[in-house]
Amino acid sequence: MAKIFFFSSLSVKKEVVYSVPESCLAEPPEPQYGGGIIRNANFSAGLQGWSSFGYGVVAEGASAAGNRYAVARNRTRPYQSVSQKVYLQNDTHYTLSAWLQVSNASADIRAVVKTNGDFIHSGGVEARSGCWSILKGGLTAPASGPAELYFESNTTADIWVDNVSLQPFSQEEWAAHHHAAIKTARKKTVRLRARDSAGKPVPGAQVRIEHVRSGFPLGSAMSAEILHNPAYQQWFTSRFTVTTFENEMKWYSTERVQGREDYSVPDAMLRFARSHGIAVRGHNIFWDQPSQQPGWVQSLSYAQLQQATARRIKSVMSRYAGQVIAWDVVNENLHFSFFEGKFGWDASAEFYRKAHQMDGQALMNMNDFNTVEQPGDPNAVPGKYLGKLWQIKKFGNSNDARMAIGLEGHFTVPSIPYIRAALDTMSKANVPIWLTEIDVAPGPNQAVYLEQILREVYAHPAVHGIILWTAWHPQGCYEMCLTDNSFRNLPTGNVVDKLIREWKTSSHAGVADADGYYEAELFHGDYKVTVSHPVVANSTVVQSLSVDKETDPDNEYTIHV
Repeated sequence: MAKIFFFSSLSVKKEVVYSVPESCLAEPPEPQYGGGIIRNANFSAGLQGWSSFGYGVVAEGASAAGNRYAVARNRTRPYQSVSQKVYLQNDTHYTLSAWLQVSNASADIRAVVKTNGDFIHSGGVEARSGCWSILKGGLTAPASGPAELYFESNTTADIWVDNVSLQPFSQEEWAAHHHAAIKTARKKTVRLRARDSAGKPVPGAQVRIEHVRSGFPLGSAMSAEILHNPAYQQWFTSRFTVTTFENEMKWYSTERVQGREDYSVPDAMLRFARSHGIAVRGHNIFWDQPSQQPGWVQSLSYAQLQQATARRIKSVMSRYAGQVIAWDVVNENLHFSFFEGKFGWDASAEFYRKAHQMDGQALMNMNDFNTVEQPGDPNAVPGKYLGKLWQIKKFGNSNDARMAIGLEGHFTVPSIPYIRAALDTMSKANVPIWLTEIDVAPGPNQAVYLEQILREVYAHPAVHGIILWTAWHPQGCYEMCLTDNSFRNLPTGNVVDKLIREWKTSSHAGVADADGYYEAELFHGDYKVTVSHPVVANSTVVQSLSVDKETDPDNEYTIHV
């Protein structure tokens, strides 16, 4: 094993917080970054610097312990709340956080920043009465100028606001943090030692390290066209280490007619992927969207649907168990509820329990959209996602380590600070996070946005893998292609290739020091190490080396020459 050393992050003007506190507290912590550009962020000076928004009524509140906060009362419109005017700087990222509570029950609350030309949704949370919940979000200022931060909710309950923070980061600071985070989360410094047959160090040994395979899973969706298109095959296999079949494993593809199952296409795709060392995610067992059921499913009775779903999960999982690394068990069940409507609120949890029993080594993914893409979607805010995840875990799924988070990532214009805030919140679950279906809507900035998104999610330490939703079809891709029909890269494909090169260690060549040591900072992955010394040992030794975050930092990797 390699001897690995951890190095501290690069010095950055302001640390970008990756962890978040508990979700519902009796008293809120002090505002992050001291509130940033927010004045009187903790309301210690009453309502100074704050005002009512939308002709609302704002008053000062205080807890029994003496903590002071603002209360928006007598609300008859969603936007009536407390607000503060700020001045935003162009091309600057802002992280946002606030602690919120409502006077009764629970309510979805969104943070909104009003600028001269737009209302920017910047984050959301389901707040409750009796405790404080943190809203984490962010935005990038579209232009320099005055703006106003406020909070909105469709409920008429009072909104309590405390410990607000709006912290600016320049593009340079943000990029510096990416570099530091990647150094910590995706790299290790390896210390090799050359020894001779008697165990003595070999000073001056010549060392060469070559990167064979990346340790970070980066892939693309795959379509059945790859089976009969050598150009597609060559282009795909030379880049990616993981894939998801776009539609071919779905229920409506494998059982178009009730009782007539046909797995020939996904079987062939799985053989192809595995023959090239490409891991496969199982997508999907069920899909909660009513319109995505096989046509014959819609008319089934309760008992018939029970029988059909039992056959489906047994059929697909017994066929592919042990051959896929993860299953999207019930796709998009934050936004849709076909099976819950038929079987009850615990339908999805029951499917997860059965799936785990049938393939205990695979990750069981919740897979849904808008958690990182759309701050304004109340169905998919990180807290809602985690609530569903914990419900599934609680319902008889004791092996929590095998649960995983799948975030689709279908973007239009990305909010980079919001992506980071959402990932921070999702990381509280302490399960692997995958970006499972990344694409960007067509437009002049498609490639630029794609690069921004990929850099952001790759740098986040909680992310375990990325899959692009770019399965190729001659008639066009779902939203975003990486190549033309001759498999020449489009600008989006160039972005992917550039990042693959950037996230791969260039070949190292050097000479061991007087004690036989040679150090190199390496991305996680598999390497070929060649060591030789023409005088001390007239031979060349080639060994393999695997470097990952689990590598024991206290062991030394010795090569005998």
